[in-house]
Amino acid sequence: MNRAKKKKTDWKHWLPFYLMGVPGFIYLLINNYLPLAGLQIAFKQFNYRDGMWGSKWNDFENFTYLLGSDDIKIILRNTILYNLVFIVVGMVLGVAVAILLNEVKNKIAKQFYQTVILLPYLMSMVIVAYLAYAYLAPESGMINGILSALGMDKIDFYRESKFWPFILLFINQWKTIGFGMILYYSSLVGISKDYYEAAMLDGASKWQQIRYITLPLLKPTIITLLILNCGNIMRSDFGLFYQVPQNSGMLYSVTDTIDTYVYRMLMINNDIGVSSAAGFIQSIVGFVLVLTVNAIIRKLDKDNALF
Repeated sequence: MNRAKKKKTDWKHWLPFYLMGVPGFIYLLINNYLPLAGLQIAFKQFNYRDGMWGSKWNDFENFTYLLGSDDIKIILRNTILYNLVFIVVGMVLGVAVAILLNEVKNKIAKQFYQTVILLPYLMSMVIVAYLAYAYLAPESGMINGILSALGMDKIDFYRESKFWPFILLFINQWKTIGFGMILYYSSLVGISKDYYEAAMLDGASKWQQIRYITLPLLKPTIITLLILNCGNIMRSDFGLFYQVPQNSGMLYSVTDTIDTYVYRMLMINNDIGVSSAAGFIQSIVGFVLVLTVNAIIRKLDKDNALF
């Protein structure tokens, strides 16, 4: 009798927590699990009349068409290399900015810097594209205005592809460094001040404190973010690669990625099957990369592996 009453009491105790989790579960179900039924479109010759369930199967024709494109090497190269550079540079700058922010002692100044650094992340990529155009416009752009004032030739940035790897890297870091900084800074705040006080008593310099205390204690956060970022290495920021370069055909060799290429194919050919095949490939490759990177980290340092 007491056991039954205890079970009933425990159920009532945990009920509010289960109810709090219901909205999150519903969101996860609608946005992450129900769309899995749409994976079959990647293996079908989709047409709107028959719908997703009635369209005919075409096996791997969508994948063959996508991977057999003449531009596949360029878009794969751009997608993977840009993401690798973004991950490495973003990690270094994110950690560096978080450490610098952590050294600011004035609370008002710290909040100000934190807000200013995070603000670009909250901007729409459309706004960022217009800001970039204000600097890079062929005639009225600020950079060309400075070049003209110095007696130098103007640069038509939207026709010169050689500048865009650096432009895209700069814009990406400027926009996303605030979010990365917040993630690392939240870990820094949790580090006990006792470590630093003991290090100062031993005569450790600021650089030695960062090297032997801050960075080792940040390692779990860095590794976790590295694994998660590797899962998106086959994806790209559509706004960054489509809107910022103004979809200029002269820049496709350095701005075309899987997402922008598939979007243009969808607009021209209206082939949803190929678009679904591209998304399927991105998900599978991302899943495999997460498992692979995590396995490597687990082999090197088991305590810092994600799972």
